Amino acid sequence: MEKISSEDTIVALATPPGTGSISVIRVSGPEAISSVSQIFDGKKELTDAASHTIHYGNIVNRNNKHIDDVLVSVFREPNSYTGENAVEISTHGNPLIGQKIIDLLLSVNLRIAEPGEFTKRAFLNNRLDLTQAEAVVDVIESRTEASLRGSRNQLDGLLSNKVNELREMLVSASSFVELELDFAEEDLEFIDKSELIAKIDTIVCEINGLLATYSFGRVMRDGVNVAIVGQPNVGKSSLLNYILKESRAIVSKIPGTTRDIIREEVSIEGILFKLFDTAGIRISENEIEKEGILRSRDAVSKSDVIMMIGDVEQSFSENLYKELKELNKQENIIKVLNKIDLGNQTNTECDVEVSAKTGEGIENLFKTLKEKSIGSNSYSEKSAIVSNARHYNCLKKAKDNLFAAKKSTEENMSGEFIAVDLRNAENSLAEIIGTVTTDDILNNVFSKFCIGK
Repeated sequence: MEKISSEDTIVALATPPGTGSISVIRVSGPEAISSVSQIFDGKKELTDAASHTIHYGNIVNRNNKHIDDVLVSVFREPNSYTGENAVEISTHGNPLIGQKIIDLLLSVNLRIAEPGEFTKRAFLNNRLDLTQAEAVVDVIESRTEASLRGSRNQLDGLLSNKVNELREMLVSASSFVELELDFAEEDLEFIDKSELIAKIDTIVCEINGLLATYSFGRVMRDGVNVAIVGQPNVGKSSLLNYILKESRAIVSKIPGTTRDIIREEVSIEGILFKLFDTAGIRISENEIEKEGILRSRDAVSKSDVIMMIGDVEQSFSENLYKELKELNKQENIIKVLNKIDLGNQTNTECDVEVSAKTGEGIENLFKTLKEKSIGSNSYSEKSAIVSNARHYNCLKKAKDNLFAAKKSTEENMSGEFIAVDLRNAENSLAEIIGTVTTDDILNNVFSKFCIGK
């Protein structure tokens, strides 16, 4: 993304493209209000309008021809989403109308916004820090109650507040080291080595607490990949259909009916599960089926959880179980015994018993899936959760630098070495919230946004 200019005024459609009841066009920049006023005919001049007011009127072209009747919301800097003068135009949801209005605004020297540019301006104008800006996308894309709640917490600043708290603790510790360097010739000691080590240990402990939330946070944000695997005709597709409450997969007694992976999503107790119904893993001479089996193995290797399906007639294949353990981890496998409605059960060892026909045991299966996905982790509504790989990596870098500072302190090395490591740790924490960052990081973050946000 090219570097934006604060002199530019930008415009974009803020609602999804297509036909709807209304469309919203967003404008931001120094000339936002004056530019919209040139094409707006209402009872009040927008240039005289107070901030956070809404005005009814018409959008007209240069020939004073009526385009649409609209509601225009005015926001004056710095009290807007972007921190700049901003206007939002609500029109009827005909794409042709929206495009005509945008074209009119482009004709008065506005330009189309880049992806994420409105939120990027909010960040650059200190309306949001970088973690909050990233949370905007997560709020928009959340597909379950749990992921929405986690994204909302991040947007509200829970993680930012925790990171800032750690930075303050680190600055407090490192300031004494820096002070000693300033008075190196006087050979003064402003902090005892054992006290500095204790402070570092405290900060590392707090960072470890945040790092420990990552697996839970990733599940809340991205969901859980679940491969449904088993020999042909054990009821994999029937089980998928029952979970989805619809006939999504073809069910047949003919082996090899499933030739490709069927991907579906379902929310179970607020967690998004991405289900992959795979082709039965077996030896086949059919070229199409062989390709499906190869894809099945690939899906297994990339899954967070594997539901290995057996039934009361075929039980579980030891060869298949061995292959699954080679492709993934044994602790990620759930053995699910299907068709218990047939009644002729053996003493087969399994984790869950179900019937894809009657639904018996399905609730227990859901409980097992949830436990396998998030374990015993349980965080309160006000817990700071790490769900972003960038944040996780920054925390790890900060921790590594703190370990280096602790080692230098224990080995009585010069204060310059300790100060550098502490400074690097502080910079890694600052990188999370964007106090210290690079254009590459910003471009990577905001390129994931849609235009208009």
